[in-house]
Amino acid sequence: MTGFHLSKHRAWVVAAILATSAAGTLAETKAAAKVDRVDLELMTTNEVKDAIAAGKTTALIFNGGTETRGPQAVNGGHTFVAHAKVVAIARELGNAVAAPVLPFSPNNANPDLPGTIGITAETFKEVNKEVAEQIIRNGFKNVVLMGDHGGGQKELAALATELDAKYAPQGIRVVYCEDAYKKSNDDYDAWIASKGLSPGGHASINDTSEMMYLEPAPDAWVRRDKLPIAVEQIPDGAPPAQPGHLKHSTNGVSGDGRASTAEIGKYGYDIHVSESVAQIRQLLAPAATSTPSK
Repeated sequence: MTGFHLSKHRAWVVAAILATSAAGTLAETKAAAKVDRVDLELMTTNEVKDAIAAGKTTALIFNGGTETRGPQAVNGGHTFVAHAKVVAIARELGNAVAAPVLPFSPNNANPDLPGTIGITAETFKEVNKEVAEQIIRNGFKNVVLMGDHGGGQKELAALATELDAKYAPQGIRVVYCEDAYKKSNDDYDAWIASKGLSPGGHASINDTSEMMYLEPAPDAWVRRDKLPIAVEQIPDGAPPAQPGHLKHSTNGVSGDGRASTAEIGKYGYDIHVSESVAQIRQLLAPAATSTPSK
């Protein structure tokens, strides 16, 4: 009898475990079904149409870039980081969809530092113009232009002004979010400096740390073993490069990335997202003028 009762007990336990597992799976399935999809590349036609009908009428166009990022960081850093930011910005706004991140910026390849694929400023502006107008044809009523790379910011600002004037009579807004780059980077620099570290530059502590925070796995985007040499190298007698420029750098670093950490990167990511959201809301507020504020 003891064996019989034990067998029944085991059967009950197994049944309970299976029921709990099934309930958990069902809950996960329902949760997945309620995911707020904002990444246009990962949405179906019906999902985009439904999103617009439900009020997601703002489209975010974030420009990344492909360029050498020193011995420690992968060349697609601008694009990878921009993608993470734009999806987060779209979710925070609540009424936006993230368009595909554009992977090229005004830049120029260099055989001494291979990895850069640049386009002219004119081409950059034209590509953004055509993408923005395609977005409008899809039915979006607001378009926000942004860039993670210093080159191209003035082109985005000028383009937003031109397209906003063109489409405003149709009730469509096109704006440039400068704070996604300028203000958030300035504030990030100030925070890093307050910690006694050296901010700024290209492939430096700022962007290397962000990549470390956002990368899907250690060493996926930042090679930890190369951090000790992630500092600007310049020829004897040459002046240091200006922050963000590589004119005299022989290793693709402008500044110092040796003290980079994921914790520092989290601060940078958070401030870029929050300040972008704040300015976009301001730019698209009903009382805002039809011309970008900056």
